[in-house]
Amino acid sequence: MSEPSRARGPAHSTDGREYTRLDAFRALCLARFRESYREPEVLFWGFVFPIMLSVGLSIAFRNRPAETLPLAVVAGARAEPTAAVLRAAPLLRAEVMEEEAAVRALALGKVALVVAPRADGALEYRLDPSRSESAVARARADDALQRAAGRRDPLVNTVAEVREPGGRYIDFLIPGIVGMNLMSGGMWGVGFNLVDMRIKRLLKRLVAAPMRRPDFLAAHLTMRLVSMVIEVSFMLGFGHLAFGVPVRGGLASVFAVGALGALCFGGLGLLVGSRARRMETVTGLMNVVMMPMFVLSGIFFSADRFPQVLQPLIRLLPLTALNDAMRAVVLEGARLSALSSSLAVLVIWTLLSFTVGLKLFRWS
Repeated sequence: MSEPSRARGPAHSTDGREYTRLDAFRALCLARFRESYREPEVLFWGFVFPIMLSVGLSIAFRNRPAETLPLAVVAGARAEPTAAVLRAAPLLRAEVMEEEAAVRALALGKVALVVAPRADGALEYRLDPSRSESAVARARADDALQRAAGRRDPLVNTVAEVREPGGRYIDFLIPGIVGMNLMSGGMWGVGFNLVDMRIKRLLKRLVAAPMRRPDFLAAHLTMRLVSMVIEVSFMLGFGHLAFGVPVRGGLASVFAVGALGALCFGGLGLLVGSRARRMETVTGLMNVVMMPMFVLSGIFFSADRFPQVLQPLIRLLPLTALNDAMRAVVLEGARLSALSSSLAVLVIWTLLSFTVGLKLFRWS
C-alpha cells in the first residue's frame, strides 16, 4: 500500500472542472460514511444494541436494598428461643427444621446459614464458604445472638449512607461499553470492510481511479474519527440522561482518549484485513483478536478479578488500556498526563498495527 501511484493526467468532473486531491478525499470520506450508515445493522449494533445492553445490565445489577436472608435453626430444646432472637433481628428470617432438612436446605441454596444450638449453650454455624450471602448471614446471626446473651459494644457507632454517582455498576459499565464500541467499530468498520471491498474487486478498481493510495486509508481513518465522536457523545449522553452517569473530565480529554482508541483499533482492523480474501478468514481473525479482550479487558466487570499472574498480560491489551483511560477521565476527571501508561499502550499498538498492516496490505 505504500508504493507510489502511477502517473496519470488530471481528472475532470462532468462540468469540466479539474478534480483536486481534496475533492477526491472528500468523495472517499462521503462514500465511506454512506456505506457505514445506510445499513440498518450498522445503526443497530452501533447505537441500539449498546443501549439495550446498558439497560439490561443496569436492571440485573441495580442497587437493591439489603435483602432478608433465610436461616434454618436445627430443632432441639433451645431451637425456639434461638429462632425467636433471630426473627427479631433485622434482615433475618429464621425457621426451625429437623437437622436432615436443614442440611438439605443449605445444600440446595434455600437457606444461607444453619444454626445448631448445642446442649452446653454453644452454637454451631454451618455454611457454604463459597456463597457470599452465607458469610453475611453468619455475621448478622452471630451479632444478634451475642447481643441477646448480654454482650455490650464498647463503642457507640453510627452509620452514614453515602450515595455518590460514580461508584455504581452502571457508572462502571458505560465507559466499558464505549470502549467495546470503539473496538468493534474499528475491527468491523475497517477490517471487514476492506475484505468486502477486496472480494467485490472494488479495491482493484480504486487503484485505477484518479486517487492517491494514502488518501484511501486517510478517508477510512477520518470516518472512524467522525464515528467515534458520534458514538462516544451518544453513549455518554445517554448514560448521563438515563442513569445520571457523571462526566467529570473535560470533553477534550474524553475525545482525545476516544480518538486514540479509534485509531488503535482502526490499525488492528487494517492489520486483520490486510491480506484476507474470504469473509470466513477475516471473521475468524477478528474473533481471535476480539474475544480475549471481551473477556479480559474489563468491559462488564473489573479486570482486577483475574489472577495476579495474568495482570501484566491483561494490562498490555489495547482494550484494557482504553477502558482504564476512559473510566479515569469520565469518572475521576483525570488529566491525560496521569494516564501515561494506558496511553503509551494504545500508541504502541497503533504504531505496530499500522506499520505491519501497511506492509502486508494487498489491493487484489
